[in-house]
Amino acid sequence: MKLTRIGLPVIGLSALALVGCGATAGTGGDSGPGSAVMIVPFSAGGGSDVSGRAIASGLEEAAGVNITTENREGGSGAVGYSYFLGQQGNEGILLASETALLALPLTQDVQFDYTSFTPIMKLGDDYTLLVVRDDSPFESCEQVVDTAESERVIAAVSGATSLDEIVFTLVEQDQDVTFDRVPYESGSEVLAGLLGGTVDVASLNPSEVLGQIESGDLRALCAFADDRYEYEALSDIPTASEQGIDVAFAQYRGFIAPGGISEEARQFWIDAAEEFATSDAYTEYIESNLMQPDAAYGDDFVAYLEGNNADLEAVLR
Repeated sequence: MKLTRIGLPVIGLSALALVGCGATAGTGGDSGPGSAVMIVPFSAGGGSDVSGRAIASGLEEAAGVNITTENREGGSGAVGYSYFLGQQGNEGILLASETALLALPLTQDVQFDYTSFTPIMKLGDDYTLLVVRDDSPFESCEQVVDTAESERVIAAVSGATSLDEIVFTLVEQDQDVTFDRVPYESGSEVLAGLLGGTVDVASLNPSEVLGQIESGDLRALCAFADDRYEYEALSDIPTASEQGIDVAFAQYRGFIAPGGISEEARQFWIDAAEEFATSDAYTEYIESNLMQPDAAYGDDFVAYLEGNNADLEAVLR
């Protein structure tokens, strides 16, 4: 991926007036841009929370805007997204977005879909690992599937529309098996349930479990990715397809603005996002969270969402 450094244009920040949550555009005056809010539609501690806070920090540096982060969890992300829907036209609020933006409208009675908002930036792709406790009898993903054919296998999921729910559904469809689910509100709660012995298996992002894998508390049985990771810490983990399970699905990480904002405000945030993508902070976020960099902005992000939405429709409907 080649990124060209683009300076932020002078677009009349006094007119843009990036202000706090619930406010509308006004005049910023000589103080320059004011503040903004980054909504995280999940609880603190999980991958979405980490993503939102990293994006907020990177945009602060790129755009010179003070951005606070606010968690509005509940309903597998529906509470946060529904609140954000009510911020139509507010140019001083953003939301840390992920695959729930697409999955929620396909599975729940919500009043929005991805076309309700203004996509700004897709940072990259975040696959998952199937993990078990170190004392688990499972030694491979293939063994987990074989067991599920005749016995109860309890899987943790962080909500009905989460990446792990999608991955387990794809495995069920590919292998003609069924997993029992225990739902949680975030990846951190899933991790606690797995470590506490409440569930047998979990599908978690590498960044959420690397510490426990390195400490020996958890083992990764396979990666639901197209290819093995190049990161040294994950390079020995086989893909699911290597074990006869034809499943690879990534959750995107990115951020969106409300619908109904001005073209000037949209371009401001896109330019800030492109500036952020050239920074050490972006590289640090991608690498520390063991993600695949695959940035897209504005219309290209919209095109990605259109294609991903069509893929999810085939799975969730």
